[in-house]
Amino acid sequence: MPIPTNSTKKHIALLPGDGIGGEVLDAAVQVLRALPGIDFRFEEYPCGAGEYLRSGNPLPEPTMQACRSVDAILLGAMGLPDVRWPDGREMAPQLDLREQLELFAGVRPVRVFHPSHSPLRTPRIDYVLVRESTEGLFSTRLRPRDRTATSVRDELLVTRAGSERLFHFCFRLARTRRRKLTLIDKANVLPSMAFFREIFYEVAQQYPDVEAGHVYVDAAALYMVQSPERFDVLVTENLFGDILSDLSAGTVGGMGLAPSADIGEKHAVFQPAHGSAPDIAGRGVANPVATILSAAMMLEWFGQPECDSGAARIRAAVETVLANPENATPDLGGRLSTRELTDRILDVL
Repeated sequence: MPIPTNSTKKHIALLPGDGIGGEVLDAAVQVLRALPGIDFRFEEYPCGAGEYLRSGNPLPEPTMQACRSVDAILLGAMGLPDVRWPDGREMAPQLDLREQLELFAGVRPVRVFHPSHSPLRTPRIDYVLVRESTEGLFSTRLRPRDRTATSVRDELLVTRAGSERLFHFCFRLARTRRRKLTLIDKANVLPSMAFFREIFYEVAQQYPDVEAGHVYVDAAALYMVQSPERFDVLVTENLFGDILSDLSAGTVGGMGLAPSADIGEKHAVFQPAHGSAPDIAGRGVANPVATILSAAMMLEWFGQPECDSGAARIRAAVETVLANPENATPDLGGRLSTRELTDRILDVL
């Protein structure tokens, strides 16, 4: 939910990260600078797998301190497939940010801008998927693994406090949309998910104006393809949300059109949902739309009239440009470069 302030001077930390992160982040900064009435101060900080190779730490302490002090954080992309911890895991400083800043709500808007972008025959898609981002099956990801062990166990953590704050966030979000909230769980099998559902319906009693329902995660994957129009706001566990957000992005044209925000009570990170795509880094063909729309989400989070107006202008410009299927980067079957697509959005702005 927005964090209202009285100032339209915004100090933004830029974390370009790895691969195409810097390219798409530059596009978003250009769009933000084109907005009137908001005074942005951008400062870039090192973070990511490349930083690990340089300094031995993918999230240096000065970067973490800066993230705690700025108004918001814009992130490009993190991680490189071949840069891993000794136990085999990829570098994921974006997860460290979520956990250290308690960014519990991972917000993933899903919307189709042009039917040609979607593999579905009649796409009617406009919903928001929210994943809990500090607990769930990621809760023991930092636990050291015994390299000689013959079995390894991860734990799915659900706490009452973590679930309640998540559900309150989602019910308030649903009130700004079509007033329908759907819980995605696996309560027929997992006790943790049965607990998750119990808390959901307890919180639902405080929002009688919002239609509350639930669906199992496997059925949700089916419905996202067969009948996505049934959804408005969805909420789920960390890993389920990680998987379903990629599925949902696939139904609207891919990760290049998938913005996201990781929101807490005091801090927030805004980033495209896609990865660092090192195979196309430096070629100037990355789709900047997801990052530009993430910047619009940042403006909305500020909760000020000038920022809300700026967010609306960005969304309208993106919608106008993408309404023409020829305005597309290679991931959408087009020939435009990152720079060319950004320029067309700027022209509409």
